[in-house]
This record gives sequence, C-alpha cells and structure tokens, in this order.
Amino acid sequence: MAEKSLYRYRIEPQEVDFTLHATIPALGAAILNTAGTDAHGKGFGIDALNADNHSWVLSRMAVEIDARPEQYDEYTVATWISDYGRVLSTRNFTLTDAAGHEFGRAVSQWAMIDLQSRAAVDLSWVGREHAEAIVAAEPPTDKPRKIRSVAPTERMQHRVVYSDIDFNRHVNTMRYIEMMLDMLPLELVTDPAPMRLDIHFLKECRYGQTLTVGCELRPRGASFEVSGEDGIAAVRAAIDWK
Repeated sequence: MAEKSLYRYRIEPQEVDFTLHATIPALGAAILNTAGTDAHGKGFGIDALNADNHSWVLSRMAVEIDARPEQYDEYTVATWISDYGRVLSTRNFTLTDAAGHEFGRAVSQWAMIDLQSRAAVDLSWVGREHAEAIVAAEPPTDKPRKIRSVAPTERMQHRVVYSDIDFNRHVNTMRYIEMMLDMLPLELVTDPAPMRLDIHFLKECRYGQTLTVGCELRPRGASFEVSGEDGIAAVRAAIDWK
C-alpha cells in the first residue's frame, strides 16, 4: 500500500480577495492541481491517458474549508486514492497550515472518458495496473452528496468563452464555482465561518454554449443548477456556511 503524497503551496496575491484571504476557487484549484500532479507522478496522469485518447473528468467533489488562509501563508495538501471502481475512482485531500493544523479537506470522484465519443469508459484496468497507489485510509469527510433538485430564485446567463475551458475542452470546475459565488451576497461569500461545497457534474458544457445559472438562496447558503440551451441540468451544487 502507498502512503499519502504531500504537496506544498503558498497563498499568492492573485489568489486572495479584498479581505486578503484565499478565495474558495483558489483553494479548489490547488486541490485539483494536486490531483493532476500526483496522478502524473504515478503514471496515470492526463498525458499518459491522452496517448490512448482517454482523459480524467471530475464527476463529483465535496470541499470543506474551516478557515481561509491569508496572503503568503504556506500550507500543505495531502492526497491519496482510497478506491478504484469500474466507473469512479475516489481521491481524497487534507489541507494543513504551516503549524500542522488541518483547515480543510476534500473528497473527489473521477471518471475516465473517451475523448472522441465523450463517453465514460471502464477504468478497472487502472485499479489493476496501479493497485500500489491505493492508500489504506478512509476519506476525511463524507463523500460528495447528490443535489437532486434546485428551485432557482435568481438566474443569470453566461456564454462559454475561451477563458472558461480547460484541457478537456469543457468548462473548468473553478469557473463554474466562480459563476455561482458571483450570484451570492458579498457578506456571505466573504464570511469567515466554516463552509462546505458539494458539486455534481451531470453533462459537459462546451465552448460557445449559453448557460443559465440558477441560484436558490438560503439564509446561510445556496443551491445552484447550471443548464444549457436545452434546459437540461448540466451541473448542480450546494454551498453552506455554518
């Protein structure tokens, strides 16, 4: 069995808001970058998969942040894979400050797609060929929950442009989260209380599409649904502050 992998980061000026604390998308980006770096180092990163016309895509993710670090703070992201399934693989994370105190955690579930058909493929072979990458440690929090329905009280439209798309040519996860946060009151987005984000991807959104982002606001959080021109939900998410 493998051990957890550790990656060190620092909160840079472009990653903070006007409170001089790291933004939720900045911390989320570090989490996903850690996943990519670790997969690459273990031989099943995007580069290796692309050679067979395959790629990783994020299916679901849950992120908990107890406190947002300040500008120039150093922190460590630990990551480990706890299981491979036929359809989804579970990768986990903890975020620890320079003093060794855990201030965040995440659980992500990944699928593999064929880049030509855009359909999910059986990833059992990854579990067989890279079984040594599995760490005998449970996820640090509850796995991502499904958001089954959203009743938006507000809506906005967004056309998918070049800066929205990632290496898979669909909308980047953090861009979705930024769109959602932009619909919330400023005092809620910058609230220092512990928060949890759950996001669930149902279908891809691609360059040139016009998206409708719906927000169902609650006193201490919100639920979101992103849909394309066909009105079918592509992404659902929920954010809650304690």
